[in-house]
This record gives sequence, C-alpha cells and structure tokens, in this order.
Amino acid sequence: MKLLVTGGAGFIGSNFVHYMRKRYPKYEIVILDAFTYAGNAANLASIQTSDDKYSLVKGDITNRELVNRLFEQGIDIVVHFAAESHVDRSIRVPDVVMKTNVSGTQVLLDAAVKFGVKRFVHISTDEVYGTLGETGLFTEETPLAPNSPYAASKAGSDLLVRAYHTTFGLPVMITRCSNNYGPYQFPEKLIPLMIVNALNDRLLPVYGDGLHIRDWLYMEDHCHAIDLVLHRGIVGEVYNIGGNNERTNMDIVQTILRQLEKPDSLIHYVPDRPGHDRRYGIDAAKITRELGWQPKYDWETGIRETIQWYVDHPDWWKRILTGEYQHESLP
Repeated sequence: MKLLVTGGAGFIGSNFVHYMRKRYPKYEIVILDAFTYAGNAANLASIQTSDDKYSLVKGDITNRELVNRLFEQGIDIVVHFAAESHVDRSIRVPDVVMKTNVSGTQVLLDAAVKFGVKRFVHISTDEVYGTLGETGLFTEETPLAPNSPYAASKAGSDLLVRAYHTTFGLPVMITRCSNNYGPYQFPEKLIPLMIVNALNDRLLPVYGDGLHIRDWLYMEDHCHAIDLVLHRGIVGEVYNIGGNNERTNMDIVQTILRQLEKPDSLIHYVPDRPGHDRRYGIDAAKITRELGWQPKYDWETGIRETIQWYVDHPDWWKRILTGEYQHESLP
C-alpha cells in the first residue's frame, strides 16, 4: 500500500505519519509538503531517511506538474491534510489561503482521477458549519455556513471533493474534525501559544471575553479516527470527529496557568477577532456507530500530556520563535 500524505510536515499531518509508521510499518508513505511557515522538518526528525518505505518531497500542491509526477509513481491512497489553516492569516491574506486550499485541492483531485487512486481522504474542519448557539451539535447533515475566509476555503474544497465523487466517480471520504491539540502544534494556535507564553512569563492574549467555546480533540484520537475512515469508511460519506470536550478559551488558559504554576495576571484581553464563531460542538455519533471509533483521551489526560510535551521540548519551539527552524535541512 502506498500513501501520499499532503501537508505531512505540519501539525496534524506529521502526527498522522508517526501514527501510520508505527501501526502499518509495511506501508510506503510519500509526504508532500511546501514547508511554508507552518511546515517543520523537526516534526519528522525521528523518521530515518534510510527507511525505503518513507520519502519526503518538498513542493506545493498547486504545482500540477510535480503532483502528476508523484501520482505516476503509483499512489494508492491520498490523505489530504495540506492547507493554510490559520483564521487570522486568512483574514490578512485570503488570496493565499484560497489558492492552497481550493486550487491545490483541485490539482490533487485531477491527478487522483487521472491515475485512478483507490481512496481520497480529505481532512476538513468543523468550521465549515459556521457557529452554534448555546445548545445543539454539528452533524454531518448541518448546512455549510462558513464565517471566515479560511472556513469558506475549506467548505469550497469539501464541495470540490464531493463534486469529483459525483461527477467522476472518485472514491472520496471527508472528515470534519473539532479543534486539535497535542505535540508539534505550531505556536500560533491557542494551546501551544498559551503554553509557550506562560513558560516565558509573557502575556497570554485572549480574544474578546474569553468565553468562545470549542470542542477539543487530542491528536492521537484524531489519527485513529482517520485510520478507521481510510480502511473502513464508506466511499462518498462525511464523518465528523470530535473529542466531546467542550471548553471555553478561558478554561483552556486557566488550566495551562494552573499546571505551570503561573499567575492569572498574565492573562491579557485583546479585541475580538472579526467574524469569531462563538461555539463549535461536534456530534461524532456516526463514526462511532459505523466504524466503532471512540476517543481514548479525556480532557484532563490530553492537556496534561500536551503541556508536558512542550515543557520537555523547549528546543523545538524555541527554534520556531527564532525562525531557525526554517533554515534546517530536511530529514
């Protein structure tokens, strides 16, 4: 079995590669990553380059010639993580986000159709559904109603994937996950940003009133869910993946401060993000019912292990803060 993992040097992608190498050592894995600011060679440093079942290609998913060359080598399954995934960045430079998330996905889909891949697993987000009130959960039948350029770009790519299944018969599956956390997450996102700032006794910026709610999913649980979808999912279906761990941003910040024994005086409220969705909540009943998936990590265990990982790996995040990581050679 030969997998193409796009965005495999990023947060979710690199965790998935590590997961698959352990669980399926006979699988051949080709990673395609553009190594933009969020791609980090250190995320894959523990994988030996001498391993003939692993290869890493630096390149952009919008590069049709490069993508076609990779597919010509015989790709069985595509697991598509590659995306510009930061909401604030999508507000500042929406054209960059649209090019990667929409046009890049189309290039991959065209190659998948041309070269007859067996499965195309598209990794999306619960942000495509928009926002929730105080009650209710997103299901796979919830209408798409994105509220940021990032969410709109992911909704657009979701619809492209669906269209290629309907029009060309491409065997696709879409997963929509809640907020992920765990090792190797770039410190622009909430949890690693707060951990790193707290470790450095810097202010912790909190949007608005800090009461925006997200459902948090530990990375290992997410990788397990994708594994099940990849091997047992029904072609053409969408699967929501959530950790059943709804927390306010302020809950997150205070948990981190308590575990690191830092004072609440580090909390610094900043103006709210434009179009900031108030609440996300995932109904993961479908993937549980059809594929038997259940999250193994409760919130207390997952956040404790995550905080400890950043405490134990200061060299990893310090190289990001200085920008040194962008000049490191590929593994």
